[in-house]
Amino acid sequence: MNLAKTVLVTGIGGFLGGYVSAWFSGKGWRVIGIDVLPRTAIVGFPGDVYQQLNIGNGLLPDLMQVEQPAVCVHCAGSASVPRSMSEPMSDFRANVSMTGMLLEAIRTHAPSCAAVLLSSAAVYGSPLELPINEEAELGPISSYGFHKRMAEELFAEYATCHGLRTACVRIFSAYGSGLRRQVLWDLCNKLVNANTVVLQGTGLESRDFVHARDVANAIAAVVERADFRGECYNVASGAETSIAELAQKLGAAMQLQRFIEFDGVLPQGVPSRWRADISRIQDLGFTPEVSIDCGVAEYAKWVLPELLRA
Repeated sequence: MNLAKTVLVTGIGGFLGGYVSAWFSGKGWRVIGIDVLPRTAIVGFPGDVYQQLNIGNGLLPDLMQVEQPAVCVHCAGSASVPRSMSEPMSDFRANVSMTGMLLEAIRTHAPSCAAVLLSSAAVYGSPLELPINEEAELGPISSYGFHKRMAEELFAEYATCHGLRTACVRIFSAYGSGLRRQVLWDLCNKLVNANTVVLQGTGLESRDFVHARDVANAIAAVVERADFRGECYNVASGAETSIAELAQKLGAAMQLQRFIEFDGVLPQGVPSRWRADISRIQDLGFTPEVSIDCGVAEYAKWVLPELLRA
């Protein structure tokens, strides 16, 4: 067994956890996955070793001590802005408390392990200027965004105070086949089930959509070339797409002609526009490869039979 090629992926049963672990597995890494889900619930498990455990149940230190992973990619945590607003303490436990427990397990039992946090563009809130770079002032507007900022601070703390090798990736609007939540999934549900589709906001709101395969490639670039001093990297396409444009692209890809209306109401905690400056991670060799048109077409091909079976 080559310990230098062992990666631990937390939250391997989640959307991005699956893509990240598949990338490492495809490159010959030994992948150890942990999740609260039973092994049987993870279809096509892309790894070698699996343990069903909660980071907070006291079993993680033993796993760290035995396996001594070279890298830990922390994908676990809550990823719902609306739920973070209705259940802020639950979101805090999932995104802050668990992150602290993970870092402490690394510090005490596998201090040579490099750790990558999957953070979020939600730490920026609604920026006044675009594109936004990593040096911009943080201004989260949701509990989720505040908690991701706290998790980033923990990664910086353990790098500065305890000498761990840590880095954070601020992921913008990730999507791809297998995603059963957030804007693409919700929009496709509406396109399938109604002739008139009513969406929130004005349609001018925008996101920087990045395909999950590109997210995995970006994390690989961080693992291979980052400084690991607690720094952060934007992970995005660098392109801005309005929600109205997205609806049009999805409707065309699904061959569904629908009337699209907007209610003019933007929910609390939802930013209006996002576009990332990705020059910092490009300096590590990352280039986004999946265009929004190709990604949407691929997603539509996957999601339509999923929805018709439901």
